[in-house]
Amino acid sequence: MPACPNCGSQRVWKDGLRYTINGSFQRYVCRECGYRFTENSAKQENRELLRKFVEDLECQDCDESQRRALVSLETISLAGKAIALSEEKAVDEKRAAGATEAVGDVKGKLVEFAWWMKKRGYKESTILSRVQRLQRLVKLDADLFNPESVAETIARQDEWSEARKEAMVYAYDLFAKWLGLKWQRPVYKPPRKIPFIPLEREIDDLIACCNKHVAAFLQVAKETGARAGEIFALKWTDVDFETRTLRITAEKGSEPRIFKVSTRLVAMLNQIPKEGERIFSHYKRLQNLRRSFDRYRKRAAHKLGNPRLLQVHFHTLRHWKGTMEYHKTKDILHVMQVLGHKQIKNTLLYTQLVKFEENDEFVCKVARNPEEIQALIEAGFEYVLQKDGLAYFRKRK
Repeated sequence: MPACPNCGSQRVWKDGLRYTINGSFQRYVCRECGYRFTENSAKQENRELLRKFVEDLECQDCDESQRRALVSLETISLAGKAIALSEEKAVDEKRAAGATEAVGDVKGKLVEFAWWMKKRGYKESTILSRVQRLQRLVKLDADLFNPESVAETIARQDEWSEARKEAMVYAYDLFAKWLGLKWQRPVYKPPRKIPFIPLEREIDDLIACCNKHVAAFLQVAKETGARAGEIFALKWTDVDFETRTLRITAEKGSEPRIFKVSTRLVAMLNQIPKEGERIFSHYKRLQNLRRSFDRYRKRAAHKLGNPRLLQVHFHTLRHWKGTMEYHKTKDILHVMQVLGHKQIKNTLLYTQLVKFEENDEFVCKVARNPEEIQALIEAGFEYVLQKDGLAYFRKRK
């Protein structure tokens, strides 16, 4: 039985046959993440071969040429269609005669470029995204060896947002520098928008609709405000179940942090099987986990009749955490420390994200003994007053 290409799970069911002009293919559905896919024996053999080569990549006895070949296969496995340009789609009627050699040159350069980024220490997600963007430019008939052709191709895409054009420019800028090409980089400045801040109950609804892996991931993001890459890289050794603390190893040049987590998060982490050194080893790559989250989010929005959930992304929870911390403390330096920012200008955004009005809605609770007080504080309630021997707490909805 083939493995799920999304989450890597071996728990898949047959889901009938798919009939095409090339014949019939067996369909499968993953019992873990619900992903449906088509798998034939040839693709499965190729995947097994690629997996073997990727494992051999760490072999210390390989020389430079062997490593380059292995990384080429690894990159093709990671980027999929991003690097393995299909000649049937890339070579059209406009490129009849000598097009095959040109496509081969571009394909080889993309592989070499990916290998160069890997040697320079770029993250796997960065390599993948930049190669995918370059491959997209190739499909739009851009000549990667001609900077003017690339600039014209990007400028013609009227349906693209300024942010997407800027990302394309940055991807090609590094590629051009690697090739030694000189070009005048186009300037695209996407307008800065105020991020969407969901309600806490909406985040909790979303967590409740996900599987145990994605739910724990979202709970960590909610309680720590860490970046998705930082959470995905968490190891079991980063969690102290005795003291209920969690250590975040910083990325993007930010500061490392340590957090006191809730008993709920500890219980959720204990339900995750230890399949590897990382906590979220169930997913091979962050992109796979993000795809699973996207499907659960769509189901939750439809089931609960709340389209606002579709605006929630992993980074949204970081914005939510920063906003809530500033609302509670009014201490911008505290928020800066929680989020790991090195420059306060990045933290100042959270002073204007949400203006709380006097008619905000709260959930109110009453505590009668120290145990109930402790439970409410751990659940995020804030103390209001004490009257007739009772302690009153509230939390924003």
